[in-house]
Amino acid sequence: MTVSTHVLDTRIGRPAVRMPIRLDRYEEDTWQPLAEGETDDGGRWSVPDEAPGGAGLYRLRFGTGRYFAALGGETFYPEIAVIFNAPDPGEHHHVPLLLSPFGYSTYRGS
Repeated sequence: MTVSTHVLDTRIGRPAVRMPIRLDRYEEDTWQPLAEGETDDGGRWSVPDEAPGGAGLYRLRFGTGRYFAALGGETFYPEIAVIFNAPDPGEHHHVPLLLSPFGYSTYRGS
C-alpha cells in the first residue's frame, strides 16, 4: 500500500512547504507510528517505501501549528488528524489537504 498527500495553503494560494506530517496505523486498540517527514517545496509528501502497510485504519497527522508559527501566524487548528480506511493493500491512497488558519478540507484524491 502507498500513501501520499498534497497540502495547499489557501490563505496564500500556494503549497504548504515544510509542514510536519506523520502516518499512524491503528493496531490492537492504539495508534502505532509508521512514518514521518515534512512536505517538500511543492507541498507534497509520500510514505517511504520501507514503511509497513496493509489493509487497515490509518491516520495522517498534519502539524499545522508548527507550519503557521514558522510563517509568523496563528491557527485555530494546531494539528489536523485525518483518519481513513484502507481496505485494499494494493491501492494507492492520496489524501490532499486544503487549509487556512481557521478551516480545512480534505478528500480522497487519485
